[in-house]
Amino acid sequence: MFVVVGLGNPGRAYAQTRHNIGFNTIDLLGKRNNIKINKIKFKSVYGEGFIGGEKVLLVKPQTFMNNSGETVRDIYNFFKLPIENIIVVVDDIDIDFAAVRIRRKGSAGSHNGLKSIIYLLQRDDFPRVKIGIGKKGQYEDLADFVLSKFSKEEQELIEGSILTGAEAVEAIIEKGIDDAMNQFNIKTNGAQD
Repeated sequence: MFVVVGLGNPGRAYAQTRHNIGFNTIDLLGKRNNIKINKIKFKSVYGEGFIGGEKVLLVKPQTFMNNSGETVRDIYNFFKLPIENIIVVVDDIDIDFAAVRIRRKGSAGSHNGLKSIIYLLQRDDFPRVKIGIGKKGQYEDLADFVLSKFSKEEQELIEGSILTGAEAVEAIIEKGIDDAMNQFNIKTNGAQD
C-alpha cells in the first residue's frame, strides 16, 4: 500500500494559492484514477483506491500546513507502512518555477509542512515530489508569497506542472522511485540533476 500526502491549507481562502499545490495534485490524482476524496480520518480528507494495481490512499491534511506531520504520523503509525511508501507532494521555492523534482529523502529547507513531518516522524527518508512555485521578491515576506495566488500566465504553466507531479507520483507507485527519478528529474538542457 502507498500513501500520497499532498500538503496544503484547508479552506476556500487558500484554495488556489502557491502553498496548496500538493492539494491540487491530490485532486488531479483522484480524478485520473477514479478515487473519490471524501473520507475523514487522521485529521485529513482522503480517498482510497488503486493506482497501477497498488492500493493507495490520497490524503489532504486538514491541520493547516505547519502541523501536516500530525496527519502523516497518525497514518504511518496506524498502517505500519514502510517509510518509502509514503509519498509527500509539496511546493518548493528553491527549484525553478514549474519544475518538478522527485527526491528520495532530504531536509525540510524552509518548508514548515516538511519540518513538521520530519520532526514528528523523526526521520527524513520519505520520498517527495516537489513542484516549483517561484521565488519571492527581495523584500517580500515568505508567508505572504506562498499564500499568494498565481498570475494568469503562471497558472497555465503550473497546471502543466500539477499534471507532471501527478504522473511522477504514479510512476513512483508503478515503476519504483529509481525509474521515476530517471524519467522526471531531467533538466531542460537534458542533463540530469
